[in-house]
Amino acid sequence: MFLGTAKSIVQSAAWRVSLWATLAFACGTMVVFVFLHQFVAGDIQRRTDAWLTGEVEVLADVAKRTPKDYLYGRVVREVAELASREVPHKRGAKVGLNDSVFFLQTAGDGSLALWAGAGDGGAHLRAVRNARIVPDAPSNLRVSGFDTPFRVVSVRMENGNNIYLGLSERDELRVLAKLRLRFIILWLLIVLIGSTIVFYSTRQVLLHIRQITDAASRIGEADLSSRVPGARRNDEVGQLARTLNRMLDRIESSIRQLHTITGSLAHDLRSPLTAVRAKLEMALTAGARDEESESIVSAIEDMDRLTEFLNKSLDVAEAKANALRLNRVAIDLDEILRVMIDLYEPGMSEKGIQIDLASAGTLHINADAALIHRMMANLFDNELKHLPPSCTVKISLRSSGEAALLVIEDNGPGFDPEISARLFEGRVKGRNSKGHGLGLAFVEAVVRAHGGTLEASNRREGGARLSVVLPLAVNSSGNLAPSLAQAS
Repeated sequence: MFLGTAKSIVQSAAWRVSLWATLAFACGTMVVFVFLHQFVAGDIQRRTDAWLTGEVEVLADVAKRTPKDYLYGRVVREVAELASREVPHKRGAKVGLNDSVFFLQTAGDGSLALWAGAGDGGAHLRAVRNARIVPDAPSNLRVSGFDTPFRVVSVRMENGNNIYLGLSERDELRVLAKLRLRFIILWLLIVLIGSTIVFYSTRQVLLHIRQITDAASRIGEADLSSRVPGARRNDEVGQLARTLNRMLDRIESSIRQLHTITGSLAHDLRSPLTAVRAKLEMALTAGARDEESESIVSAIEDMDRLTEFLNKSLDVAEAKANALRLNRVAIDLDEILRVMIDLYEPGMSEKGIQIDLASAGTLHINADAALIHRMMANLFDNELKHLPPSCTVKISLRSSGEAALLVIEDNGPGFDPEISARLFEGRVKGRNSKGHGLGLAFVEAVVRAHGGTLEASNRREGGARLSVVLPLAVNSSGNLAPSLAQAS
């Protein structure tokens, strides 16, 4: 359950929005920190270079003014030690000894003339000899035995001696390391909190949109008088809800007008047709002559075909406009199919047409029972009207995933090639068809109104093939009904 919830969260749009927003924020803050880090590091180094430059000039002036007697080394060394005490002891330095600053003076031949600092200065002298230090230009110096480099400034004296003053960068690196650590901790906290806020706020907005979508889908399937929630909000979601409600108002008004027009048209046409048919039947029962009786019977049959054409035309028009009145109930598709076979089998047997049924058993769907019966009747009427004698109709019914699959195949002449691409259009029929070309159009409209699909094609072996896919019924918990799972 936890994995399913995590997977649904990762696949949600809120997760993607929060992820991209978090990445953009994290990258932006990281770029800002890099610039800030470079600024702090440069500022510390400028302060260090300024201190070194000022101190080395003082030491050079002291060395220049001090007489070159036996007190020279002691005076200059003490001045250098006084300068080194201006810098606080570094972490990791030996007790009582400041190893962060050194003063080194070399003779003209490069030998050590004077040293003030931790140790004997041999390592520092070797490092100075190996490095190319330009006078009056601060540079970095790596000394063997020290983890961090020194920032060194040198001055060349008139007698050829060189004075070097170095300051360890340990303090600078420690400050920058603390800055990086605190930034990373703060950065992670800000990114985590920010991503959580973005995810929560985005998910709340998308949840409102999802509620609107679910409500709109239910309204389209069941009741056009209902409206989507959230219309009282003053944000973009509320504006979307109000726009959808206005659109539903227009759709409901159009559907109501369509129902009114079709109802009035059906009543206005059926009434005179029924009256004419009644008069013809009265004339037939009044003892008309034989030649007149045949004409009256033919006229009554034409009236029946005209009434059927009128009913189908109105139903197809409503279905194409998604305005069919559906009274959904749970019905057994297998039971309806067997009832229709029992009804049409005598007529097909009289014509020499055989019916083979292969059913998986009970399959429940939520559908309008009357429309499904009429849909089945149209399918069987097509087979009965268009198949020549001695043909076979194979019917199979089974479940396919979460849908019921009804396949009707025959070994007749199949569909005419010129109308194969327009089988579901109204008044489209083959050359030898005696119908009105509304049968498959009505079937497709009913199937689409129930959320299914219809496919029609010619078989390679000859004959026609129709595939009807209708969604299976689900119980209140959202799962397939037990009978459906058993049938599967």
